[in-house]
Amino acid sequence: MDFATIIGFLLGLGLIGYAIIEVSLDLPHGAMSFVDLKSLMIVLGGTIAATAVAFPVKEVLSLYTNLGAVFKGDKHKDSETLKELVELAAVARKGTSDLEKATDGVRNFFLKDGVQLIVDGHSEEDIRNIMETRVVNRQLREDAQANVFKTMGSLSPAFGMVGTLVGLVAMLLGMGASDTEADQMAAQLGSSMGVALITTFYGALFANMIFIPIAAKLRSQIEKRNITQNMIIDGIIMLKIKKHPMLVREFLNSYLSPRDWVRED
Repeated sequence: MDFATIIGFLLGLGLIGYAIIEVSLDLPHGAMSFVDLKSLMIVLGGTIAATAVAFPVKEVLSLYTNLGAVFKGDKHKDSETLKELVELAAVARKGTSDLEKATDGVRNFFLKDGVQLIVDGHSEEDIRNIMETRVVNRQLREDAQANVFKTMGSLSPAFGMVGTLVGLVAMLLGMGASDTEADQMAAQLGSSMGVALITTFYGALFANMIFIPIAAKLRSQIEKRNITQNMIIDGIIMLKIKKHPMLVREFLNSYLSPRDWVRED
């Protein structure tokens, strides 16, 4: 689990919830004054519907899976992959048959594919082209998934404003048809205005607390995978030309921060 993401969401929602409770102590319905089903339907319903128009159904339906990936996090460590490459470098210098036997023990699928390309006898240039093409196309697919949440983050405040306008129109029409006294009309005006603004609140909350942060998190994960896979590509090429394991380790350490460098045992 990605505890930083979970703590961030809980902390943000907790602080906002506390602020709502504090400002609603003197309201007739308390914190429930900020709960309005119609406003929620306009913001969420409109955002999801517009997103379905903007993107293929398959990408929209993958929202749940992508959301799970954000909270699940990534247990993978680049330092572990680097160690694995160094071990494979020692095996690769013995011969292709030894490297083929070691393939079954490789845990990283991208690394395993690269080792298999060496075993299959592909040239250095072909291996790099194949693996870099896979990185580029994976990034395009994952960017499309992140764009869904980014689009939802831009749409939800707009539908919050739509809900506000709907509430204001209803309020003004009600004032024009009202025969009530001035005090009652003022009370109705304040109540209707509050409900109208709740949709704007919902739009801003969903955008800045959920959709935009999730899109940023997905893009951060994409960049991290790019670094990892580019490191693997360089490592595979060095395995292909049978570089010494020590040289492989020192070269690939460049992809890590100094505190994570792999040292000689």
